[in-house]
Amino acid sequence: MSSFSASIDLPPIATSVPLARRLVRDVLRTWDAPHDAQDAELLVAELVANVIDHVGGDVLTLQLELAGAWLQIAVVDGSAIRPIVRELSHERERGRGMRLVAEIADRWGADDHDGGKRVWFELSPDGAGEPAGLFSGPDGEGPEDSDRSTKESSR
Repeated sequence: MSSFSASIDLPPIATSVPLARRLVRDVLRTWDAPHDAQDAELLVAELVANVIDHVGGDVLTLQLELAGAWLQIAVVDGSAIRPIVRELSHERERGRGMRLVAEIADRWGADDHDGGKRVWFELSPDGAGEPAGLFSGPDGEGPEDSDRSTKESSR
């Protein structure tokens, strides 16, 4: 299977959320990726919205990589503060974004990146199971278990 990658810088403003969704949808269609595009769009919207709501800054970077059957989507920003998966609360209107990422993505995590962070998630094609270390950690030596979460460990 082929490997593809794409990266684009976006301003951290509200209109970047629907733009990121459209970019993901169009790229997955172009790559003929066998992944649930609606899940990918929802999760990228949550990651981009987190940057807009909690970080700001001058730019965020959307990264997509298809390696074999596995899709990884990441958002890079200038803040080193890692996202938190909050407990669900009926008192709070907001704060469910990372809970959605943890529940829907096959794997997700956050890595240090040039003084900021890179928050990513991985999706498999339907029924493919756990990835076999297709994406490398920050040192290029393979997955870093300390920075990676799976559905099983996040519940």
